[in-house]
Amino acid sequence: MAVLYRKYRPQSFAEVIGQEHVAQTLTNSITGKNISHAYLFCGPRGSGKTTIARLFAKAINCEKPDGAEPCNKCSSCMEIMQGRSMDLIEIDAASHTGVDDVRQLIEGIKFAPVKSKYKIFIIDECHQLSKSAANALLKTLEEPPTHAIFLLATTEAHKMIATIISRCQRFDFKKLQISEIIKKLEFIAKKENVKFDDSALSLIALNARGSFRDAESLMDQCINFSGSGATVKTDDIKELLGIVEVGQISKFVDLLISKYAKNSILFLNEMAEGGVDLPEFAKTLVFYLRECLLLKINPEFLNAKGSGLSGEEIEKIKSQTAGLTDKQIQNMLELFIDAENKMKYSSIIQLPLELAVIDATNAE
Repeated sequence: MAVLYRKYRPQSFAEVIGQEHVAQTLTNSITGKNISHAYLFCGPRGSGKTTIARLFAKAINCEKPDGAEPCNKCSSCMEIMQGRSMDLIEIDAASHTGVDDVRQLIEGIKFAPVKSKYKIFIIDECHQLSKSAANALLKTLEEPPTHAIFLLATTEAHKMIATIISRCQRFDFKKLQISEIIKKLEFIAKKENVKFDDSALSLIALNARGSFRDAESLMDQCINFSGSGATVKTDDIKELLGIVEVGQISKFVDLLISKYAKNSILFLNEMAEGGVDLPEFAKTLVFYLRECLLLKINPEFLNAKGSGLSGEEIEKIKSQTAGLTDKQIQNMLELFIDAENKMKYSSIIQLPLELAVIDATNAE
């Protein structure tokens, strides 16, 4: 069986989820025959930048397009989908950073497309190009041949030279919402005829951190772990991914609210001795405290579908934070964000958490 993120990669603009603003603008440019020579796709990892770049490449070279949508049947579409098109060149700038790599690419630009209307160059993580390589690319972007189109993708646009950005049409991809990821996972589960118990897909979506690709990879892993024909259970996902139970976090927060420094630190030590991944514990704690703060500010910010928490867990947060002010929760959140960062460099991994506990329980 093909891996899910490849099998269910969007093959038309209509299938794009979460980046509809990008899809609509690109389809309008195709139907209006207003194709630019260079595009810059910026956004977090796994948000669909290279997927939409390939989709756009397929659409503008399609032999029998349906409006702005590729037919997915002609030889050009089939070659792109199978990764063997001579007129679509993909370069990973993370591993091809030098000026010689770009010069080799520029040499290829001079030649007309083999069989398509356009010769398309996708340069992923283009911010990693060296300064000399970026300048060489800039010269080509200033005077590109009419048959060449550049699709640049980056997770860190601020690292790119301004003159390259100014010569591209820029599209900012947003971080995907949990509800959008769940929608895609539900579609895949139905197609694959795999059953997930309540909140299992929400848990996968939550741990994907806004990335479709990561969510689909995690889903693949969970299906394989549970075995063919079995219902994928939430407990299996927690075990497989090393996810810290929200119930454990809730107990810990209760101790913090009660100002029990000693018991809070004992609880941390028990977690560590029990094999709990403390960096994962800290990450989940920060997420939980953020949900506490959002709910305290406005209960409408939090719902079971969008947060990955169950209705029972949300009710627990409501009662847990009833006696706290926004500022108290904010201070606690800031302490543990700082502790999470310091854990990366601490020789005693739980020490930053223990210090944060002391500060949190001593706060007014």
